[in-house]
Amino acid sequence: MVTTEQSAPEALDDFEGLLRTAQVVDPAAKPTPNEDRAARIDPETRRTRRRRGLLATAIVVLLVLAGGGGYTGWALTAPVAEPVAASQVPEVASPRPADIALPPEGASAIAISGADEYLGPTGGGIWATTGTDDPRPIASISKLITALVVLDAHPLADAADPGPTLTFDRADHALYDKYYVMGATIAAMPIGSSMSLRDAIAAMLIPSACNYAEAVAGWAFGSQGAFLRAARGWLAANGLTQTTIVEPTGIDPRNTSTPSDMIALGRIAAAHPVIAAIAATPGQTIPGAGWVNNTNSLLGQSGITGLKTGTLDPGGSNLLYTATLDVGAAQPLDIVGVLLGANSRAGVNHSVPTLLQSIAGGFTDVAVARRGQEVGSFSTPWESTARMVLGEEASLLVWSDTPIVATMKTTTPVSWQDGEVIGSATWTAGPHTVTVPVELDGTITPPTSWWRLTNPGELG
Repeated sequence: MVTTEQSAPEALDDFEGLLRTAQVVDPAAKPTPNEDRAARIDPETRRTRRRRGLLATAIVVLLVLAGGGGYTGWALTAPVAEPVAASQVPEVASPRPADIALPPEGASAIAISGADEYLGPTGGGIWATTGTDDPRPIASISKLITALVVLDAHPLADAADPGPTLTFDRADHALYDKYYVMGATIAAMPIGSSMSLRDAIAAMLIPSACNYAEAVAGWAFGSQGAFLRAARGWLAANGLTQTTIVEPTGIDPRNTSTPSDMIALGRIAAAHPVIAAIAATPGQTIPGAGWVNNTNSLLGQSGITGLKTGTLDPGGSNLLYTATLDVGAAQPLDIVGVLLGANSRAGVNHSVPTLLQSIAGGFTDVAVARRGQEVGSFSTPWESTARMVLGEEASLLVWSDTPIVATMKTTTPVSWQDGEVIGSATWTAGPHTVTVPVELDGTITPPTSWWRLTNPGELG
């Protein structure tokens, strides 16, 4: 409650000042006969008469106030109404809906981890798909399965462990000519050359050399038949029941899988330290083969970190990929995706980054509060005012067009002084909230004694 204290003598002082002000003579006014006669009276006499007039007036006022002393005391001490508050919750418009650019060709699937609170309870499962979940040729993605099967039988300690040494004989060298005639991807393999298992797996994954895939599979299991038995057992053990492998390279279109199985394979490969490290390597020097480039030219673009390309004509272009997207959330988004049966490598290289960029673009950092932003006001009958303002800046990370709900709570000020915190404003989008204080901008001053004496209808 806003109050004031002022004595009756102080009120008299205020009133006497008004009387003095009221006696100022307009110099432009024409003097009356009496005024003309008074002008001939000497100045000292005029001052004496004026003092007597003021004294007489003060005596009259004193008598009036003394007679109405009850009113005066009441008027100077009666409570006045609280300032009137007017406020409005600072609403913020939600962003536009995210436009997710799913691939327009082939069949695709994408799984996202680390964003359930934004994207929904996917639990790391498949978030979006296009096309059907029917088996399609996977081409050189087969080599990723071959590498995992080999390392399951001959594990390396870590990504830096070279493992056992492989030496290639004339039969291995003949594989170069075999796949050259077939038009497959190959890498040099001189007779008698040696390299570590890790480098041999790098040769089959980075440049996607078919001759290395068959040579490493034969070395690991003694024969191609033994490799196929091991591969089928590995696929069954890992739940990849919709995936078929008939040879280690992917040159055969009967090596097929579904988008959902490929997502599961991508998770397995991403969790394998050796495979993940090799798949993320843009290029490497291979003993006997020299420098080789990764066929996955998208590495490093749009957060892409792996995994394996695959192209077969006919059969289309494929990519099994992993990506990490930093969208401003507490943790980056971990993504596993696949595109099978695109019309061309150029189509894959356009569709996948476009999809990832559209996901990242669906997260918007929305400014919800500006320091000093007015959200309300206080006013009084005696024309003392103050604003309610936000005390801090704030923003909220919002996915797509998730509604932003604003609420505000305020309390009656205690001191009515500038800067007093009188509440808070909160914005919520999904499970995320941000809160800033609401402060008083300006000071509400109490009414003057004169206002109290002349506005009895506003007193309590």
